[in-house]
Amino acid sequence: RDMRNVQGGGFSHVTSRASFSCPRVFLCLSLFCWIGSLLGHPQCLDYGPPFQPPFHLEFCSAYENFGCCDRERDNSIAAKYRQILDYIDPRGHQLCGTYIKDILCQECSPYAAHLYDAENPRTPLRNLPGLCFDYCSEFHFNCHSAISLLTSDKHIQECCEMNKTRFCNLLRLHDEDYCFPNVLRNTALNHNLGSVVEDRRGCLQLCLTEVANGLRNPVLMLHANDHTHRMFVAEQVGVIWVYLPDGSRLEEPFLDIKSIVLATPWIGDERGFLGMAFHPNYKKNGKFYIYYSYMDKKQVEKIRISELKVLASDANKADPHSERNLLELEEPAANHNGGQVLFGVDGYLYLFIGDGGKAGDPFGKFGNAQNKSVLLGKVLRIDVDGRSPDGKPYRIPPDNPFVSDPKARPEVYAYGVRNMWRCAVDRGDPVTKKGRGRIFCGDVGQNRFEEVDIIVKGGNYGWRAKEGFECYDTKLCQNSSLGKEEASCRSLLYLYYCYNLPGYYFSGQETGKSGTGFQFGHLNLKLLFFLHFHLGELYFMSTSYPSAYAPHGSLYKFVDPARLVTKDVFNTLISVDPLCIWCNFSVSVNLFLTYHICVPRSGPSSDNFKVWDSEDQNHISLFAL
Repeated sequence: RDMRNVQGGGFSHVTSRASFSCPRVFLCLSLFCWIGSLLGHPQCLDYGPPFQPPFHLEFCSAYENFGCCDRERDNSIAAKYRQILDYIDPRGHQLCGTYIKDILCQECSPYAAHLYDAENPRTPLRNLPGLCFDYCSEFHFNCHSAISLLTSDKHIQECCEMNKTRFCNLLRLHDEDYCFPNVLRNTALNHNLGSVVEDRRGCLQLCLTEVANGLRNPVLMLHANDHTHRMFVAEQVGVIWVYLPDGSRLEEPFLDIKSIVLATPWIGDERGFLGMAFHPNYKKNGKFYIYYSYMDKKQVEKIRISELKVLASDANKADPHSERNLLELEEPAANHNGGQVLFGVDGYLYLFIGDGGKAGDPFGKFGNAQNKSVLLGKVLRIDVDGRSPDGKPYRIPPDNPFVSDPKARPEVYAYGVRNMWRCAVDRGDPVTKKGRGRIFCGDVGQNRFEEVDIIVKGGNYGWRAKEGFECYDTKLCQNSSLGKEEASCRSLLYLYYCYNLPGYYFSGQETGKSGTGFQFGHLNLKLLFFLHFHLGELYFMSTSYPSAYAPHGSLYKFVDPARLVTKDVFNTLISVDPLCIWCNFSVSVNLFLTYHICVPRSGPSSDNFKVWDSEDQNHISLFAL
């Protein structure tokens, strides 16, 4: 019931399609069922979407194609049914067995949240599902003595066992379309239920569920890899919230440093709390790392990367007094602050630093990004588990590419970066491990091209000489030393990936002159970024008003209800995790080539994982993130 306050009403159906004829990136995610126009939508008692059970349901078999029960829950309901029948004579078995089974199995109905009135915050959660009056009357007439066996509610037991009208009025639903068994007969509610249906344009009907709302420009969601399945959601103002596995949010934040973080109400201000990463050994050492903007005592704007620890007495509270400053960088302008912090599979901390701001990287002869003696416009790699002989609170990995270059900072791992906002570590093929450890990053372009780059040691990603594959600074672009390294970097506009949608991909269409708005059916949103959680689910964060202090941010999750993976089969299906990527990259200002990455339902392998573009060229060997 706590989830009512944070979920905002469940999920809606959306559709997805990529267009190949339009010279822009195209998004086809139009809502099939949205709460504002259609009240009804399938939802389970745990507020999650229904799913296709991975195994046959022996008891509540009516819902084995689509519903809210896995095999464990089905077995539990069957056990309760047998316990009830132990108290009923053989004649009662014959007369009431079907009624009792049907009532118990409504927990498995794809409309269970409606049947138990779980979505109405003004009413208590029902012990019994909503029954249509005629059906309820028949049940009460034949089996009223079974009421006390079906519910532990003393009020119902005492008042209603002998009073049919009062009992059936208590179980009556405000909307009788959802009472049992009418809900099974309603064509509008059951048409194509549980099927991934394509419309005439090829768009898929999927589910979009709102996980959290009321957030102030949410900038990240993480898990601690400590097997608690908690979600840590950070707001740009400098507050981190904990969401429990049931979707409820703890009243007190995990960390609140908004008094230190430099953030403003200005729309589109890039400063604030920007990044966070948990130590790979967080479960034992309780350490995590944050990246944020702040103003020092001399009124100089800086970026700070710090280490903190969780309180030993409370796993849901960080110790704000434990902050250990690792690195501070002066920011010459308010924009291009970077912000990604992550640990690679090598155990080192990677920091993604913007070029210093303004436009065109105007700092010095070559700009900050091409100057390896400064840390702006770089990917840095440090060892947070050691200290340097010169007193730095971290160690330089001995294999960093420029440790022997006296003109370069030893922290630099790659350069030529403009403003990398979000990155992901490739988990690799689950069987062969091919691709594991690669880092994919989205780098914000100047005017014409965005990038998704695969980060390599010593790589030069071209900025400000190049923007994507195209020359930006003509003089620098003619420098032959850029050619070989730049050629290895692919300039991609978007890269989305998912777990539960084999053989399908997501795409996005820009709306508005700013190029940052996305429309999902009736939702007009500023898309902040896509992300995946530890079980591979695809999420995105958005806001309807991009100000750090405006509580209009939301966290959404894409769900294919016909292929939802439940925890009890995650290990069975791990060989197909995740199942699809979609990306699109431009080669000139007027031409887009669409790269399709398609995985068959049997899962990826070196033989069947195919990548091709819209001209059926440039086949690539690539495994999913």
